[in-house]
Amino acid sequence: MIFPNINFFDFELYETSKGIVTPEDLIKFVLILSFSVLLSRVLTLYLRRSLKDRVSKDVGEPILKLLYYGSLIVVFIAILPLIGFDPSGILLAGGVAGIVIGFASQNIVGNLVAGCFLMFERPIKIGDQVEINGTAGYVTDIRIISTLIRTYDGLLVRLPNQQVFTTNITNIVGHPVRRFEYTIGIRYSDDANAAIWLIKDLIDKEPFALLSPPPSVFVNDLGDSSVKLVIRIWAPVNEWFGMKTRLLWNIKKTLEENGIEIPFPQRVLHIKTDSENKPQELENLKEKQFEEKECILNFEERVLS
Repeated sequence: MIFPNINFFDFELYETSKGIVTPEDLIKFVLILSFSVLLSRVLTLYLRRSLKDRVSKDVGEPILKLLYYGSLIVVFIAILPLIGFDPSGILLAGGVAGIVIGFASQNIVGNLVAGCFLMFERPIKIGDQVEINGTAGYVTDIRIISTLIRTYDGLLVRLPNQQVFTTNITNIVGHPVRRFEYTIGIRYSDDANAAIWLIKDLIDKEPFALLSPPPSVFVNDLGDSSVKLVIRIWAPVNEWFGMKTRLLWNIKKTLEENGIEIPFPQRVLHIKTDSENKPQELENLKEKQFEEKECILNFEERVLS
């Protein structure tokens, strides 16, 4: 018995200028693309683990994303002839479409270019505390189009990269050390030298108060109600806030325990009276009272008569 020679993958699906496309070609296209996606993910995962301790996250993640999507685009364009498409035509059409889309969405293109500059220049990193255009908080992600900031209140704010790149950026933790300053007033009757000595002693007991640059405590102004003392201290940026709040309270308690008080605002009022006009005013008042009495008497006389 002779069986017919039937090959399922040999029949024609459609025909293009590049030739006839069969189910075998379509299956090859799907398998190659699927294998490329799987291989790209495995390589990305391997590179992420390998570069974890060598490259910071804010630099490594954009590079891994660029390699992942770039490799998939190259493979996709390379295997297009399997399904009868000419890559040169698609590239030309994509270039024209890109120009049209670029003119139609200049803000998006501007954000894309600004995102690339942010990744290369790195004025901020993921995890930094920053203040950008009035928004302060932690940088949670730097994307191609936008930057995400989690405010100190827990709100997630999305800022376009073009706005981030073209405005002033204050990186609170960009430098390893940071200075803070107090202005404290004491009474004129208190000993300023004793207050300065007590404050310096408290600073010396702080383990995170830097010796270089050295702290400084000095009389800065003689105010209306108090002698103004200025205190300037440098501290590591990670300990800056905790030390600032703790030391201010310790200074207040130590000064009060040693009889040095922070005075309330005081004002002295001088009331000036016009002593020369006072006798004349009293004389006019007496005349007025006399006239009133005379009128009353006249009225009573008229009634009696």
